[in-house]
Amino acid sequence: MKKFLIVGLGNIGEKYANTRHNIGFKILDHFAKEEQLTFEAQKLGDITTYKLKGRTFIFLKPSTYMNLSGKSVLYWLTKEKIPLENLLVITDDLNLPFGSIRLKTKGSDGGHNGLKDLQDKLNTTKYNRFRFGISDTFSKGRQVDYVLGEWSVEETEKLPERLDKSIALIKSFALSGVNNTMNVFNGK
Repeated sequence: MKKFLIVGLGNIGEKYANTRHNIGFKILDHFAKEEQLTFEAQKLGDITTYKLKGRTFIFLKPSTYMNLSGKSVLYWLTKEKIPLENLLVITDDLNLPFGSIRLKTKGSDGGHNGLKDLQDKLNTTKYNRFRFGISDTFSKGRQVDYVLGEWSVEETEKLPERLDKSIALIKSFALSGVNNTMNVFNGK
């Protein structure tokens, strides 16, 4: 049975629950709700598992806060003996229009502190990341407020369809491979 570690980046705590920065948590929570899965608090994160067509998905929401996510990811990769190519990290991206999705197999942290810590702990920039666009419609000097701000009414109305598309991407990643998934989903 092939195992995959699917990591949603976010910050723990009620005050962050509906913020743009927590889209990783939001996507995994949506997946869990659709499939009647329950997250349990374990070492360095909340975990649940899902099985589909001979694959085991281990979903992780790190409890280390966004900027220290690497410790949690490294721990679970090692504990579950999951190869790096079976890791998928879900994160927000200011450089993409709201709701657009892009899967990449490597790249820089792009100034994202969660990805910066992952790169440091994994000692590589070559890991799969699923970037969910939150756009960059904020005033100069207001980036932190925007990222840690809640979704607008318009964004909230459009999120359900984008969350469903995100679930399809995650399943495709494990079932069809990263290259096929990039061809089907990138820019959609």
